Amino acid sequence: MKQTWRWYGPNDPVTLDDIRQAGATGIVTALHEVPNGTVWSREAIAERKKIIEDKGLVWSVVESIPLHEDIKLQRGDYKTLIANWGESLRNLALEGVNNICYNFMPVLDWTRTDLAWELPTGARCLRFDADRFAAFDLYILERAEAQGEYTDEEKASAKACFDAMTEDDKNLLVRNMIAGLPGSEESYTIEQFRAQLNLYKEIDADKLREHLAEFLNTVLPIADEVGAVMAIHPDDPPRPLFGLPRIVSTVEDMRALRAINESPANGFTLCTGSYGVRGDNDLTAMIDEFADFIHFFHLRSTQRDGKSFYEANHLEGDGNLVEVIKHFKSVEDKVGKSIPFRPDHGHQILDDLTRRSNPGYPAIGRLRGLAELRGAMAALGGNLD
Repeated sequence: MKQTWRWYGPNDPVTLDDIRQAGATGIVTALHEVPNGTVWSREAIAERKKIIEDKGLVWSVVESIPLHEDIKLQRGDYKTLIANWGESLRNLALEGVNNICYNFMPVLDWTRTDLAWELPTGARCLRFDADRFAAFDLYILERAEAQGEYTDEEKASAKACFDAMTEDDKNLLVRNMIAGLPGSEESYTIEQFRAQLNLYKEIDADKLREHLAEFLNTVLPIADEVGAVMAIHPDDPPRPLFGLPRIVSTVEDMRALRAINESPANGFTLCTGSYGVRGDNDLTAMIDEFADFIHFFHLRSTQRDGKSFYEANHLEGDGNLVEVIKHFKSVEDKVGKSIPFRPDHGHQILDDLTRRSNPGYPAIGRLRGLAELRGAMAALGGNLD
């Protein structure tokens, strides 16, 4: 079990020294400064790798090489963009970085309505509030199709939520929804966001999966050649948003992904928080079924409240991470190698409340999460490195 930590590069307020003190040995990062669709050069990769190794750490996982929106839409010169992605993968592997996390979520990456929702303890966390989301969709974005996608009860609840908002509340909600969270590819104004949604009018889940298949069938041979693996991250949340298709949300989606290409490199990031938002997703059964193809674990737990949820402490919420860790250990026993995991997201606690950090990625909250996970793993006989 390889202990890793998400780091957003030299400008991340949480430094490599902080990470080393937290006890992680591997780094999960990307060249966030490189424009989307541009090849990552071996020189840039080597430079970033050296910065990490000079601190006694290892670049364990790439999260992520972003996929340009034109690849998902199959418009413009998308084949060149796929080729560029494949070249970045090749360059990473040539520099010894061969575990690539990526996602295929259209327009938006992970989505939350609240980035600092206060818990009874005074800690703050990420939250997806279904009423606030619907209020944005129906009464701020004013997406025409939305009227037919919510029940009368949901629309009434969203309207009450919207009417209770101040202008500052509305402006903050817009920023949280579409201004771009850490790791996301783009940020949008309301007008730009509407235009992006319109591009997907004729693309349903089947069509989006066809586009994913062309991408995978182009880049997986490169991964096989250079000894890299690809670990797709699930949709977050794992259900359609704004009428956009979602194709990595359920166990059936995972089976469909494996059916696209049988390469052992065609695998998964098992994000317990994302998959766990759906009560019909059996996390341990997913781990058992896809044991040979899970290349990376994101360990966090969410607490569901209808269609709403918030980020719980790592060993609380609906996730039952102790059971997950038992199955994680069995995966490692089966494949005979250490699989990287990271404490995904964390509460703002103690000095996090006054120290700048990326939403969801404070220092002390993730330190607590890593410590809890490490303790559970040690108690269950896991080998930590």
